[in-house]
Amino acid sequence: MQIAVGPIISTSELTKEYAGFRAVDGVSLSIDRHRVHAIIGPNGAGKTTLFNLLSGFTPPTSGTIVFDGQDITGRPPADLAAMGIVRSFQITSIFPHLSVLENVKVSLQAKTALSQRFLASSQTTRALDGPALEILKSVGMEDLSEHLAAHLPYGRKRSLELAISLAQDPPLLLLDEPTAGMGTEDIARTIELIKRIAQGRTIVLVEHNLRVVADVCDRVTVLQRGRVLVEGTYEEVRADQRVIDAYLGGGH
Repeated sequence: MQIAVGPIISTSELTKEYAGFRAVDGVSLSIDRHRVHAIIGPNGAGKTTLFNLLSGFTPPTSGTIVFDGQDITGRPPADLAAMGIVRSFQITSIFPHLSVLENVKVSLQAKTALSQRFLASSQTTRALDGPALEILKSVGMEDLSEHLAAHLPYGRKRSLELAISLAQDPPLLLLDEPTAGMGTEDIARTIELIKRIAQGRTIVLVEHNLRVVADVCDRVTVLQRGRVLVEGTYEEVRADQRVIDAYLGGGH
């Protein structure tokens, strides 16, 4: 079996303009395989726009994006998901009136011949119960499989969203603010969860909580005003005076 080499996703001079304003300005980025890579920066740095570009929700003004050796610049989100780029959003995106198990089964069903039969009978989809429960076990939710998704606490809804994403078995998982709005206990649980699901895949995350970045990320890219300011390990980045100035306003 041939082992893939090189970065799993990279950008070259990636730019997004809105009425003359460059939200992302010539970003060249390389994400290594089987790593957890954080995109951080002060408010307005261009993090969300960059994520939208990587996941196909926003077409670039110029520049290129290459995933696993293929140019994917401008490809729509559905195409990218089919290729193996799955995005988890800052706001939970679950089916609230389905059970936890049914939510994961719908995601699994999308990868099978049943994908065009959203209302397939429970008997038809029963074969997906085992795989769905295994995924729920990986995120610590197997005991909640029969709970209605709408009744889950906020942190558990985010865990379910990760389970739904994992059901697609993506080699590249994009996490948008995975701990946003969480309390201390849920943040700690999510840190451990990200560490578990990172095995054998690449995770890129936008995250404001630097404790999370420090605990789970191998590499950190800092954006400022749409450009890459610094890249390195968390320890390298946090000690860089340019990063301190960007976050605290020094030198401006």
